[in-house]
Parts: sequence; C-alpha cells; structure tokens
Amino acid sequence: MAVQERARGKRLPPEIFDLPTEKMAQGYYTDAYFNHTRATLLSDSRHPRVLMQVFQRKRAMLGGIDEAIAILKLCSEDWEALTVHGLYDGDRIEPWETVMMIEGDYTLFAHLETVYLGVLARRTRITTNVADVIEVANGKPIIFMPARHDHHRVQTGDGYAAYVAGAVTGVDIGVTSDAQASWWGGRGVGTVPHALIASYGGNTVLAATKFAEWASTDMHITVLVDFENDSVKTALEVARALGPRLWGVRLDTSGQLVDRSLWNEMGDFDPRGVNERLVLKVREALDRDGFERVKIVASGGFTAEKIRTFEEAQVPVDAYGVGSSLIRGSYDFTADVVMTDGRPTAKVGRWFRPNERLELVS
Repeated sequence: MAVQERARGKRLPPEIFDLPTEKMAQGYYTDAYFNHTRATLLSDSRHPRVLMQVFQRKRAMLGGIDEAIAILKLCSEDWEALTVHGLYDGDRIEPWETVMMIEGDYTLFAHLETVYLGVLARRTRITTNVADVIEVANGKPIIFMPARHDHHRVQTGDGYAAYVAGAVTGVDIGVTSDAQASWWGGRGVGTVPHALIASYGGNTVLAATKFAEWASTDMHITVLVDFENDSVKTALEVARALGPRLWGVRLDTSGQLVDRSLWNEMGDFDPRGVNERLVLKVREALDRDGFERVKIVASGGFTAEKIRTFEEAQVPVDAYGVGSSLIRGSYDFTADVVMTDGRPTAKVGRWFRPNERLELVS
C-alpha cells in the first residue's frame, strides 16, 4: 500500500459519481415535503433568492462535499444560476461550522436537499471514523474492511471517504474491493481467506501455497492463521512453506474462542479473540525462527478504543484490519435558509454563519 497524494483545491469531476441524475432531478430520492415546497412555490410563480447554509454539530473530518457539489451541478434546474461556496473533503470541521453555502433561486435546488445532506452525513461518518482510528494507530497501515457489513452500493463512496482520511493524514489505507478504490484509481487488497482454506480441506499451508502460485509477484501475500485456532503453530507453518513470498499473517480469532497457545495461561487477562498476549506469542515465535520480517495484521472486532489500548501497551501489530466500527455513529447535516431576497429569515435559534474558509465552486 502507498499513500496517494491529494491536493487541496482539486475536486473530483461530477461524472465520476455515476449519479442517477434523472431520478434525482425528478425528486425521486427527496423527502416529499421538499418536493411539495418546490411545487407550491412554482404554482405561485414565486422564486425567492435564498442563502442556504449547511452544517453539522460535531468535530469531524468532512467527507462527501465533492459528491454533494456534483448533485447540485448535475441535478439542479440551472447550476449556472447558483453561487456555491464549500470546504473540501478531508477538512477538519468544528460543530456548527458552515461547510457549504448555496445562493440562488430556491426552486432551482429545493428538491436536492435530502440527497446532498445524506451524502455529507454518510461520507463524513466514514472519513471521521477512519481518521479517529488513524490517530490512535500511530501511523500504522489500516485495512478498511466494512464492505461485507453494508449494502454494495455504498462501497465506492465509502472507500473514497476512507482514502481521503488516509491521504490527509499521510497514512496507508487499504480497501478490500475494487469498487472502494475506483474513484482514486486503486485496487482492492486481501488476505488468504478462511473460504480458500476450507476449500483445501482446512489445510492452511496448502491453501496459502496454491494462492502464492497463482498470485502476482508484487502482491503482498497475507494469510489468515486462525482456521485451526492455533495461530502460533499455523503462522510458523505458513512462514516456513512460503518463505520470502509471505508478507504477513493475519490474526482473526473469534471473540468467543481462546487460541490454543493460551490455554495454559488463562487467569489474569481476557484470553478470548485477538488479544495482546496472543500477538506477542505469534511475534516471539516468528522471530525465534528467523521470520522477523513477516508482518502481523490484527483484525476481528477492532475499534479505535481497542487499537488505542494495543498501541499504549506497545503490542507488536504492524497493521490493523477494521470493519463494522468504521460505519457506525452519526454525523447528521442540516441545511437552513438564513437569507431570503437579501433579508435575514433564519428560524429562531439559527442565524447566518459566514465562514472565511469556504471557497467559490466553479
């Protein structure tokens, strides 16, 4: 994996998002009340010029702004008649900070509020969660692994949101599907999985050997070593069989199991799943047999808090695989009309919040 450079000031072209523009423009994905609002204004021949500001309520790393802008460009009635200012994907934002302003005839874009707010909420959640994991992982690579925990249609944008967090912070982010990597020109990465091992009768060494015979020479071959719940033994067997072809082993012991190497050590720690002592045992065994260069990837129920605990204890993990925790939480965005025809019209408790960091969108 290699960190991709990402220049602030450059936005993704709208076409890359492959938006269902016809249905979006028709209000198909929009909350009905916005469509009703627009229809009422049009039937009354009223075209108020509004200033709409968009914000959310937490400290976060912004995601989805380029996609939101693409929705406005491709699905509004007249993009050229709108004036839009925005921040950039990857910008750190404060609670209530305005991330985007839209100025123009409200009937041109009223039917798009639901979709651009939803995009911002989803992508910001991913970008922020990944950034939080990066912060506690001390620069170690992260494998973004939530694809199996959500609908396939979210993969592409979520993968890009994860990439943005890595590019901004200078940390390697690997994604597991080509869809997740498509917007930035990458490829999905993966390990020798349990299914391949099972396909070879539960023989991890045989499965890994056959995988290595198939794989290209530039692939970082990483093998799951928990199939028999004996990670130390299996890691050594795989390392001996693959030699220099092996890049790393991945520990993924279920949280309901205790690895065989720990059966005689239970008592003063929680021995289930991937824990500190299991990692240490695998590392010590590999080093003792001359496999110091073989990396250890830890996965299975990892969160930012668990990674923080591992890092504070200096557990010798080289990379973390993180799944469902990266798509949890909420970063809900709101859009307010704060000016109408040049007059303040924000509802009570809201007001115009200019932001000098916003830049005009061309």
